[in-house]
Order: sequence, then C-alpha cells, then structure tokens
Amino acid sequence: MSKYDIKNVEGQAAGQADLSDDVFGIEPNIPVIHQVVVCQDACLRQGTHSTKNRHEVSGGGRKPWRQKGTGRARQGSIRAAQWTGGGVVFGPTPRDHSKRINKKMVKLAMRSVLSGKVADSELVLVDSLTVEKPSTKQAKAVLDALGVSGKRVTVVIPDDDVNSYLSFRNLEKVNCIAVSEANARNLIDNGALVMTTDIAKQLEEVLA
Repeated sequence: MSKYDIKNVEGQAAGQADLSDDVFGIEPNIPVIHQVVVCQDACLRQGTHSTKNRHEVSGGGRKPWRQKGTGRARQGSIRAAQWTGGGVVFGPTPRDHSKRINKKMVKLAMRSVLSGKVADSELVLVDSLTVEKPSTKQAKAVLDALGVSGKRVTVVIPDDDVNSYLSFRNLEKVNCIAVSEANARNLIDNGALVMTTDIAKQLEEVLA
C-alpha cells in the first residue's frame, strides 16, 4: 500500500488514501496499453464505409466508340475507373473492424495506465464530487481549485451520479465518464485524471 494525497472540492488537503501497489504502483506495460487501445479504437469503428466498383455503377452497356480509327484512346466501357461516374478501384466495402483481446491484457492495461498517472502526478483524488443540483459553474470552480483547469481532464463519477455528469459534461476539454465506462482508452487520454477515493477503491477491487 502507498499513501496518496486527497483534496476536497476547494483544493485543500483532506487526508491521505491507501492505494494498492498492485493497481497503482506497477511498472507500466506500454506495449500492452498500445495493443488494448488499438483494439478498443477498432471496436468503435462502424465499418459502414462503402464504394461501388465497375460492376455496380450504372451505364456502360456498350463500347463508347469503335476500337480503331478515331484517334482517341481505346475504351471498353464508361464504367471504368478513369471515367467520371465510373467504378472505384479497390475501394472500401462494409466490414467488421472489431478485434478481440483477452481480459488479462485489458486489466493489465488499466493497471498500467493508473500506475502511469500516479507516477506522472496526473491522478487527482478528491473526497467527494457530489453536487446538490446540476451546475456547470460549480464544476468549473472545482477544477480550478484542483489546479487542473486548462488541461484535458477526465472525471470519473459513480454510475448513478446524474448531477455531476450534467455539471461536468459541457466544460471544454473535460470528459466525464461513469466508473462502468472506465477503460484504458478513456483513462489515458487526458492530462489529469480526477476521481473520488471511493471510485479508486472500486477500481482496485475490479483490477486486483
């Protein structure tokens, strides 16, 4: 276990938390992080891109002009790629881009990301982020007090904390996610990672 400072919403010290070295103190495995993030990006692709080849475009029922004697280059069909409205050569077609990766690598990537955030002092623990009613102004004041304003920030909140989500979602450069949505891609793509101690403990239980 390692000690990590906790702040309140006013940016003042609010004690220390014990974080497991198995989750927040390992040597980050960069190749695994890269492999997992690439996999997650691939799974987000819709794969609906499509083009028509020369067999699918309209027209071209006959030869545009005779083979010889016109002085022009020979042409067989207006469906060919060099013609306006012709087919596309080797164009993309709808397909599934998703990749598969085992659960151990997914967990190792998340532990590596969290450990890297701790090592780079980019993890900000707060005692509570709960607000009584949605307020973007109050959310901005919290980030200012924590000293992370102007950075790309990821805020991790409980799944049922609607008020916090409505407060943080409209802020520029801020990505607010529920703890159930936490993955290596979401956690690493920022300059500061903000979460409560309860969220950190919850992640410990899942990743340990």
